[in-house]
Amino acid sequence: MLERRILIDADACPRQALAIAQLLSEEKNWRCLTFASLNHQLQGDNHIVVDAGPQAVDMKLANETRAGDIVVTQDIGLAALVMGKKALPLTPHGLIFDPERIAFHLEERNEKARFRRGGGRTRGPAARTREDDQRFAASLRELMEKEIYL
Repeated sequence: MLERRILIDADACPRQALAIAQLLSEEKNWRCLTFASLNHQLQGDNHIVVDAGPQAVDMKLANETRAGDIVVTQDIGLAALVMGKKALPLTPHGLIFDPERIAFHLEERNEKARFRRGGGRTRGPAARTREDDQRFAASLRELMEKEIYL
């Protein structure tokens, strides 16, 4: 059986979510890998530093992903990519990406990008709350407890 892993797109992952993932990975004896560009100051034995080029972190993380991995990312495109590899993506806010809804999320992302290119403004993410931390921890536990046979 392959080692169970959590892969984190650490470029945009809030520190609280990162700490929760690391704590749960230790508790459940999973390996927690973080991926970030040279521009981010993360360190550790399981940290992978990637070139600062556009999408470099996403591509490295997608290439390293294998079936059964949990991938923490806010990037909907990356979530769709890793779903194709039978990995389980979720956001740092605790949203578990669902195969039946990923097309909707991608379309919503494209519509917002089109609106911004036309000069429109969209809201940024809300400030992180204790409820976000609780929801993320609960969702991560749920995915870690899934029976996935690799």
